[in-house]
Amino acid sequence: MKIKERRNQIVEFVNQHGSISFAALSKEFAVSDMTLRRDLEALDNERRIVRIHGGVKSVNVVAGTDGLFSMRSACNRQAKDIIAQKALQFVRPNTTIFIDSGTTTTALAACMPDIPCLIFTSSLTCAMEFCKLKQPCVYVIGGKLNASSYSINGIRSLSFLKDVNLDVAFMGTTGFAPGRGFSCGSEEEYTLKQQIIHSAEQVIMLMDSQKTGYAYPFSSAHVKDVDVVVSDDQLAEDVKSELERNGVRVV
Repeated sequence: MKIKERRNQIVEFVNQHGSISFAALSKEFAVSDMTLRRDLEALDNERRIVRIHGGVKSVNVVAGTDGLFSMRSACNRQAKDIIAQKALQFVRPNTTIFIDSGTTTTALAACMPDIPCLIFTSSLTCAMEFCKLKQPCVYVIGGKLNASSYSINGIRSLSFLKDVNLDVAFMGTTGFAPGRGFSCGSEEEYTLKQQIIHSAEQVIMLMDSQKTGYAYPFSSAHVKDVDVVVSDDQLAEDVKSELERNGVRVV
């Protein structure tokens, strides 16, 4: 088994269990203790797992199901940048755009062209990136602060957006599971995402390949709700096939 494949399996195994001892990992993965320690050290440095005394924990257990922004922003950074560059082809002047919260959407905000458009966002980190631009008119929606994700949501957010007609919505997701669609771990995030998806003419999901295979408590979007999925170059063929069978364009 290749190192990358084994480490991906370790992350998946840890995520499934929440927390697990070093001994249990050693029993599950037939490698030497030294090799396993190197794997865990590398994954901890990549912020994909968290090492604790005698074992490891899932990032989701430490930071909550949607994770701390500072922890997630260091994960799979190259893939997020690839996705952001691909997504730029859907940014058009003189349109009304929604930018969701999240590390991948923030990567998109960081390279957004300075063109005339109307932007709504629930993300404080995206809003900070938009401060660099002169031509867009930017609205940060009101509501309740989520300090772990640097985002705004809640009943006031829904009220703010209820009469807004969106040309395109760039959405993030916590997970995607074949047959179950896109999901997140927060009820307030789920409610906001649902409203945005139903208000947008075009829904573009930004999702790196490491998000696949996971189903979180709240279904934020069904496959049929999404027009385009922008991903990195590592999306599994079965995931890509399911999306395309349901009329979703995969970029």
